[in-house]
Amino acid sequence: MPTEQRSPVSRRKLGIFGLVAAAIAVTVVVTGIRAREDSDAKLREWTDNQAIPSVAVILPDAKVLRATLDLPGRLEAYYRAPIFARVSGYLKSWSADIGAKVKAGQVIAEIEAPDLDQQLLQARADLVSQQASAKLSEVTLERRKTLIPSNFVSMQEIDERTADLSNKRAAVNSSQANVERLEALAGYKKITVPFDGVVTSRNTDVGALISAGGTTGPAMFVISDIKKLRVYVNVPQSYVPAIRIGAKAVITMPEYPNRTFAATVEASSQSVDVGSGTTRMQLGLDNSAGELMPGGYANVRLSLAGDAIPLHIPASALIFDQNGLRVATVGSDDKVLFKTVTIARDLGRDIELASGLSTDDRVIVAPPDGIADGDPVHVVGGGAKGKPEKVSEK
Repeated sequence: MPTEQRSPVSRRKLGIFGLVAAAIAVTVVVTGIRAREDSDAKLREWTDNQAIPSVAVILPDAKVLRATLDLPGRLEAYYRAPIFARVSGYLKSWSADIGAKVKAGQVIAEIEAPDLDQQLLQARADLVSQQASAKLSEVTLERRKTLIPSNFVSMQEIDERTADLSNKRAAVNSSQANVERLEALAGYKKITVPFDGVVTSRNTDVGALISAGGTTGPAMFVISDIKKLRVYVNVPQSYVPAIRIGAKAVITMPEYPNRTFAATVEASSQSVDVGSGTTRMQLGLDNSAGELMPGGYANVRLSLAGDAIPLHIPASALIFDQNGLRVATVGSDDKVLFKTVTIARDLGRDIELASGLSTDDRVIVAPPDGIADGDPVHVVGGGAKGKPEKVSEK
């Protein structure tokens, strides 16, 4: 009997325990599901954060790194005269070799031209003959004029004698001009120096056949004035406005590695060569000491002048693709914004820009591969907060 009475109570306890156990199980399952969902959400958030690239940014440097431009140049004599012969013949002698200093008017060679000498003798003989004929015609005319009062000669004959005298005098003038022409040519048998300078080339020797005009060979001599030199340099078109007449330049030579020479911009061709896209400029260089040689190579450092200070960015910031030359910047919303730029000068590690950026643009130093316009980025380093770093000055 007692056993039968306790049975309903035991069953009630078992039911309650079962309900509690079920509630606990449900709680454990729900808690586990929520923990897994939180873990999945955190994992997704972490994955999304890891997918956003981190970048370092800088501000374009508006300070001029180098206001100069280095270009190769070529030295030339300020005055250079190739000496050709004006008469044909054979070289009789020469007295100035290469490197010799010569004076204006100095005779440095002589040509033997026997055929020209004979032509001059013939021209002089013809002149004497024409002068004699003219003299006879003049005397005859004067005698005929004395016979006019006696009507021994007609006026027709007087006119004919007068015309003949005019013809004879014209022939005399022609012969005189021919003699003077041949005498002038004979004077060119002596080769003289046009100005003070140095003989920089000699391309003849005693006995050599000389042709008038130099159409069959090089110049006999080349005389150069090297007290002052011209330096020719080809300047890229974009830099021409920044190089003004009178600007100073520094010249360095490979034979004098530890020295510099001052030069001044004297002239510009004021045109752009179609093939090279450059403008030829001329500089004047004092060489009174005679240390520099025409024809030599020189490195020319030109001083640049500009109305605006250019911006500089690292070379690693440039992106060149099918859209052209661009730079990736970070906007105020930390999203990528591409800007098209143009280069003024490539300075190696740094690039000088002509246009495309402002001093407030945050430029990504090394853009990641595959970055696109509008992508979010994490800004790290000096640009994460406050003012980004500027390009280091080197």
